Amino acid sequence: MSSETRTVSGDSGKTLSTIRNLWPFMWPDDRPDLKRRVVVAGVFLVAAKLLTVGVPYFYKWATDALDGTNTAYDWLPIILAGAITLVVAYNVARVISVGLNQARDALFASVGQYAVRRLAYRTFVHMHRLSLRFHLERRTGGMSRIIERGTKGIESIVRYTILNTLPTILEFALVALIFGFAYGLAYIAVIAVTIGLYAWFTIKASDWRIAIRRKMNDSDTEANTKAIDSLLNFETVKYFGNEAMEARRFDESMAKYEVAATRIWTSLGWLNFGQGVIFGLGMGAVMVMSALEVRAGTQTLGDFVFINAMLMQLSIPLNFIGSIYREIRQGLTDIEAMFDLLAVKAEVEDRPNALPLTVSEGTIRFENVRFGYDPDREILKGVSFEVPAGKSIAIVGPSGAGKSTISRLLFRFYDIGSGRITIDGQDISHVTQESVRAAIGIVPQDTVLFNDTIAYNIRYGRTNASETEVHRAADLAQIGDFIRSLPAGFKSMVGERGLKLSGGEKQRVAVARTILKAPPILVLDEATSALDTHTEKDIQSALDLVSKDRTTLTIAHRLSTVIGADEIIVLKAGEIVERGSHRELLGMDGLYAEMWTMQREATEAEEALRRAREADEMGVIERRPARVGAS
Repeated sequence: MSSETRTVSGDSGKTLSTIRNLWPFMWPDDRPDLKRRVVVAGVFLVAAKLLTVGVPYFYKWATDALDGTNTAYDWLPIILAGAITLVVAYNVARVISVGLNQARDALFASVGQYAVRRLAYRTFVHMHRLSLRFHLERRTGGMSRIIERGTKGIESIVRYTILNTLPTILEFALVALIFGFAYGLAYIAVIAVTIGLYAWFTIKASDWRIAIRRKMNDSDTEANTKAIDSLLNFETVKYFGNEAMEARRFDESMAKYEVAATRIWTSLGWLNFGQGVIFGLGMGAVMVMSALEVRAGTQTLGDFVFINAMLMQLSIPLNFIGSIYREIRQGLTDIEAMFDLLAVKAEVEDRPNALPLTVSEGTIRFENVRFGYDPDREILKGVSFEVPAGKSIAIVGPSGAGKSTISRLLFRFYDIGSGRITIDGQDISHVTQESVRAAIGIVPQDTVLFNDTIAYNIRYGRTNASETEVHRAADLAQIGDFIRSLPAGFKSMVGERGLKLSGGEKQRVAVARTILKAPPILVLDEATSALDTHTEKDIQSALDLVSKDRTTLTIAHRLSTVIGADEIIVLKAGEIVERGSHRELLGMDGLYAEMWTMQREATEAEEALRRAREADEMGVIERRPARVGAS
């Protein structure tokens, strides 16, 4: 079997598989109203096609009546036999046919849009079920394009398979019956050859165009990815003055898109021209056959007109053959990436019949935990520690030691390689993910906010919180007064990723959000490492408030923030190398003491530099009047 044959066979199988997967959305068990619409639309479909193939008969009868020489229709009632009446009937039938088709489309519109909405919802939910690893590796711009095109592809497949394929098949069958009984097999043979060549050419040309469309889609995805990535990193682009480079990279992708899009339109012209030639030759052959029979007296002038009208009528569904095939193939091309996305298995899944986590005290325990993002590179190497209920444990260490990995494992963003992580003795891999995350609050190093109001971002900690509770959480996080000073107050927009707020303000919003959530367990993942010393002290007081009487796991870079922890664990290269209180660790004169000395010297140097700048600024202010007076 050739690769081409296998491709066509595979595409046919994919089409049938897609339609089979879409059918529950087009015939939904939970929507009897939509089922009724499908049935009524089907009745309108059949009625419209019966009327469509009947319309040329009125044209034929009117022609014969106007000819005046044919008495074959004397059996018709006098009210129908008049030429004017037949012309009016012809046009009325055409109007009714169009009306039935439009009513069919209107009835089916809600069915198609329901399928689009449910599948889009399913994709959205599925993306949130996928692992953190998947989202760290994905490209936001490309993903949004895949979903956008996939949604449109679903609509195309639903519309063209149901609203066009079935009517076209029905119309072909009716035309074949009419020509077979009225004019003989020779006419059916010519029409069959014409339709066969037309379909073959359409499929071949459409396959060629699909390959071009794939390149166009790839270029479109690439351009969109670069555009969104560049805009998300707007400040970085400005810092390094690389606007021209970003514009050039975007334009290179758009140039590829331009070439592919131009070829798409050019190929469409060739496709339409080829279809016109094939149909014109077939129609010409049939009309010559009819003309010869009219001259021989075996057909009337009305028959000649009827055959012409029927063939012109047939050209409409013939055009739909090309459109249907192209749209379904293009829809499949657009949707295949979306179905590939739906086929991605969630890395972390709840066990069958998993029960929710029950938190009575909040004790956390890591038991000989081993984990690596890649099988060949282990990050945590048999880590064991306990965070007693209501106590505060800090984890410190150099960069790359595995500190933040611990918080990700506690939230069960990844499943560990071996060992156990328990909360109140319950293995978190045996309970539902939702319940684990509901029990834990976090203030991360990099707080990313939604492009919405400050109130919305605070309320995200508990979406049903009242306005009073939101304001109280903001006050406890020491950001309430700042918010009220803004022109729009709590309704102020924070901008994309919260860029309208400073780092300290975003952290306070994160603290307020966690206060509102009121979890029994708290994780502070380097919550102040990106802030200056002064802001850090302000945020730390808010963190001390929110962590009071809660089981708290603090992952820190700055050791000054963990001095008061009940126990400090020092991590290095995925292993615990020291543990104890701040005073005990300094007494060991090991890695912790070395880090403490280095950070203290850096802090003292930073403080000395700050004092020098302040002194210099004061000197300038004091000297300035003297210089002004001297001038």
